[in-house]
Amino acid sequence: MSFRNIESYFNDVAALLDRSVAAREMYTCSLDAEISDFVRLNRGKVRQPGTVTQCYLRLHLIDGRKHAEQCLTLSGDLAQDRAPIASALSALRDTIAALPEDPHLNFATDVRTSRVTRSTPLPVAEEVVETVLAAADGLDLVGIYTGGPVYRGFANSLGQRNWHEVRSFNLQWSLYHRADKAVKTSYGGFAWIPEAFAAKMTDARERLSLLTVRSRSLKPGRYRAYLTPTAMEEIAGMLCWGGFSGRALETRQSCLFRLKDGAAVLDPSVAFAENTAEGIAPAFQDDGFARPDAVPLVTGGRMAGSLVSPRTAREFALAQNGANASEMPESLDMAAGDLDATDALAALDTGLYIGNLWYLNFSDRPACRLTGMTRFASFWVESGKIVAPVDVMRFDDSVFRLLGEQLVGLTAERELLVNGDTYRQRNVSSMRLPGAVVRDMAFTL
Repeated sequence: MSFRNIESYFNDVAALLDRSVAAREMYTCSLDAEISDFVRLNRGKVRQPGTVTQCYLRLHLIDGRKHAEQCLTLSGDLAQDRAPIASALSALRDTIAALPEDPHLNFATDVRTSRVTRSTPLPVAEEVVETVLAAADGLDLVGIYTGGPVYRGFANSLGQRNWHEVRSFNLQWSLYHRADKAVKTSYGGFAWIPEAFAAKMTDARERLSLLTVRSRSLKPGRYRAYLTPTAMEEIAGMLCWGGFSGRALETRQSCLFRLKDGAAVLDPSVAFAENTAEGIAPAFQDDGFARPDAVPLVTGGRMAGSLVSPRTAREFALAQNGANASEMPESLDMAAGDLDATDALAALDTGLYIGNLWYLNFSDRPACRLTGMTRFASFWVESGKIVAPVDVMRFDDSVFRLLGEQLVGLTAERELLVNGDTYRQRNVSSMRLPGAVVRDMAFTL
């Protein structure tokens, strides 16, 4: 499989399926493919370089209101793949014969063909790694680089064809000091900008030097805090866990349901949207429905919309908006504030600088109350100056408070945070988030 012919190959697969289905049948199919460089780093050295080229086809066969789906791994050579595709169709027909009708089946019948390519050239992996290792010379660096093109395609019996091709990269690394003390940083996006990487590495080096100061152990209590964009990513990730789901909101299981019914409000500066136009994910979903450029979710601190999948739309008589089956954001965008990032510590004055959070979970889902741990480089700040790292702490607080009456301000600068998951394939979801200063955050340990 080569970079030049994968789109043509997918069109040939669709043409084969057009000829293979019976008159009463319909098919939809989705292609997920990638050519990805992976480089693992440890102790400032390359430990595991490699390139993965793979292609999956998810074939969905529909007969009336009965349907079944199968996923195949393909070679990219239609001469080799013709037989397994035919075998999959045969197996799906046998499966459908034994299935009941699905009352919530919903797939696109309005043909909306599209083609999006964003293929800004990236440096070769060797060049990126050389730059990283040179910048971290003398330090204990551990991390992983992933980069290269990802492809998403959709086709159906009605002649709809959608193609999405984007080159992106994601570099995640930590500079290790000792014990549980390290500085974690990430850099991802569509174009490698040497100056942007250099600034991040310089910032990481400065924070690493601060870890040499004796750490402080703080008592449980309420502290003023600055949450960096990477710390906000963990909180936003919990909101994505059903918070914006149309189904979860209709069944009152969403952690943000109180926003919907008006029992809670966030600060007027808080706004969330699913911003597909500026994300990595495609502008279509697996059933062939197109996604709007943006879906407002929270506006002015109040619930403004939700992500509605085709099945949820059919079941609850809602309008679908191209959401995936789990109704989780894939290109979450949080509006910027007016606080300059360079002034964040001054706005904090005295309190906690929280670089990362982890092990988050709900302690009270209806109240949107989260618990989790600080991680890596978190510091105590006095009079706008970092004075010492702090030992690990556990927080337990409600997002309704943190982004509501306790919010001091959001930074004007936001960071694009690319999902680093690579299980089975590279994840194409991302978030664009600001940092946040809050006047009161509850810590229990």
